[in-house]
Amino acid sequence: MAADPWLVLAAAAVEGVAGYPRRLHAIVPHPVAWIGWQLHALERRLNNGGDLPRRIAGLATLLIVAGSAAGAGLLLDHLLAGPAVILAALLGSLGLAARSLYDHVAAVSRALGAADLPAARAAVAMIVGRDTETLDRQGVAAAALESLAESFNDGVVAPLFWFLLGGLAGLFAYKAVNTADSIIGHREEPYRCFGWAAARTDDLMNLIPARIAGALIALVAGRGWATMLRDAGKHASPNSGWPEAAMAGALRVQLGGPASYDGVPHDRPTFGDGPRPSPLDLHRGLGLYLRACAILAAALILGGLAWPR
Repeated sequence: MAADPWLVLAAAAVEGVAGYPRRLHAIVPHPVAWIGWQLHALERRLNNGGDLPRRIAGLATLLIVAGSAAGAGLLLDHLLAGPAVILAALLGSLGLAARSLYDHVAAVSRALGAADLPAARAAVAMIVGRDTETLDRQGVAAAALESLAESFNDGVVAPLFWFLLGGLAGLFAYKAVNTADSIIGHREEPYRCFGWAAARTDDLMNLIPARIAGALIALVAGRGWATMLRDAGKHASPNSGWPEAAMAGALRVQLGGPASYDGVPHDRPTFGDGPRPSPLDLHRGLGLYLRACAILAAALILGGLAWPR
């Protein structure tokens, strides 16, 4: 059930202005945390046995979590009509993370701007999975830019896409799948088999949005298209490389490269041909992000004007 673009725009505006306040989170944890608790509980109970039983158990876990989220959204889609559309916008804002992403990356940028490397490392550790204790200023800026580009898709473009396409049901289902991928969709044990279904479903649901996200970054920058088309396929993910390569090309910097996760070095591919990013490049990346969000808002307005009444 497709959502009215005005409803989606209202939800995006609520999240963009207020986000999810920390005081509220302390009282009522964000719904993504509820999904996480459900996933952890099912994983502890079901992730055992051989490869095939764990694949089946992982698929069942995904169906339970994503199905319950979609069912709740479908019920709310039917109940929240007419004047209750305001509540629908508030609930829809819970599936978006444009403000949260900006705040987290801006905190890294401010720390780098103040030449406070320890604070910058601590701030970037909140949004990346790699080891940050030994990163220099360029390493911190690169990590933040990669997270900004990838999360522009995961936290903004893809949720809006599925909200428009499937209403609250589509939005909630996407958030459940994306959260499942981040928690259990890993190639390492003990999740290699159990998280396979979550990882593949997340890849499928991000297939179109990730390419839209990359295109938006290149569009607002006026460059980066060639780098995106050339380098996106280098990424281990079929989707994350699109916005990351677009960001590298847009800023004329190099992203990716070697990184350490839990003390284990990983030789990752690089994106772009320029130098490693500076703190100023991170500030410029945030500007691109804001302009790309503005383009999305304009597209929703045009969609709302064209929406049949």
